Amino acid sequence: MPTTPEPTPPPSTVVFDLGEVLVPSAGLERRLAGVFAVPEPALREAYWRHRARHDLGDPPDRYWTAVCTDLGLAPGRARIDAAERVDVTFWSTLPPSSSMLIADLARARVRLAVLSNAPRGLASAVRAAAWSSPFDRLLFSADVGAAKPSQDIFRRADVEFGTAPEQVLFFDDRVDNVRAASAHGWDAHRWEGAARAVRVLRERGVLG
Repeated sequence: MPTTPEPTPPPSTVVFDLGEVLVPSAGLERRLAGVFAVPEPALREAYWRHRARHDLGDPPDRYWTAVCTDLGLAPGRARIDAAERVDVTFWSTLPPSSSMLIADLARARVRLAVLSNAPRGLASAVRAAAWSSPFDRLLFSADVGAAKPSQDIFRRADVEFGTAPEQVLFFDDRVDNVRAASAHGWDAHRWEGAARAVRVLRERGVLG
């Protein structure tokens, strides 16, 4: 008689990206444009042009100096400190929808982790934030000098999380990161909001 295949066990660890997943970016560029007193489109271009190096470990002074130079501004101490404070505070503050999702998962005793392209200052702020206490592991690109979608960071994440690829359910907003995570063997999904994430978690047997 043909044997019935064993059911696939549910993922043991749910991993979230930070920016545009747990924390949407709406409002950040407007706030930073106010710090620099420049139009929002100019701020947006300068902010993102240099962000990849910052996420890999470039210190805040170097990053914000490059942003100021692009904007034609002098990189004064007060300006750099204000921009860094706004940036770190914004990205490390959870909106209510994410807070409720994390609380529900914590009550269900789901093992949680973060994998995010993020600089050291933000990584420190997230680790210090009360909302991150239910997370078993927090891994940031600046910690390891590798960033999504590089396969290096997914391999490093499995080491840090103590997981095999098939044990991970992952949410990220970027298609290239989702594809890279899938190629690594993670069950990866593009983020479409907390309600959709809950449906996926239920389909995968993580939530009842």
